[in-house]
Order: sequence, then C-alpha cells, then structure tokens
Amino acid sequence: MELLYAITLGVLTTCGVYLLLRARTFTVILGLTLLSHAVNLYLFASGRLVAGAPAIVGLSQRSADPLPQALVLTAIVIGFAMTAFVVVLALKAAVELRNDHVDGENPEEDRA
Repeated sequence: MELLYAITLGVLTTCGVYLLLRARTFTVILGLTLLSHAVNLYLFASGRLVAGAPAIVGLSQRSADPLPQALVLTAIVIGFAMTAFVVVLALKAAVELRNDHVDGENPEEDRA
C-alpha cells in the first residue's frame, strides 16, 4: 500500500513539474493543480495510513490522526480558489494578448 502511495505521489509531482515548465498557460494551470493534489496526498499520508480506524481518540485502541485530514480539507478549498483565480486571470490574458503563451509572445510568429 505504501509503495503504491509513494509511486502515485512521485507520478503526480513529476507530471505537475513537467506541465509547469511548458510554455502554454493552460498546461501551467494543470501542472499547479497536479502539484496541489500531490501535496494533499502527502499531507494526508503524514497522518499514517490507517484503514478502518476512527478519527476520534478514545473510541478504540487505534485511531487516525485528525490533524492531517483537517489540513487536507483546508488545502482543497484553498487550491480550488487558487485554481479558479488563475483560470480567470489566464482567460483575461488570453483575450487581451490573443494567445495563451506564458510570456505573452508567440515564438512561432518570431520565426516567420
């Protein structure tokens, strides 16, 4: 279980960084979203992967740590707000600049 979790974290992080390094606005937004999901999974795993344990201390011998769960919930809300803001900002820039290149310049136009 831990190996699958670690591989998933690695793949999400790698894909997120790769998409962040692209030159188009939409791929940068997707990269930020993938990195956000990777961080959420990392925070969730920091509370130990316990299956079937209650989050309330004292109900059983084993209990899950509720703090990482609260951190992940907060990170999901902040990540959604950040993604919505960046999408609106990217749409506004794409309309004004008439392209979706990160620098606002289309390198294909310079070659022609």
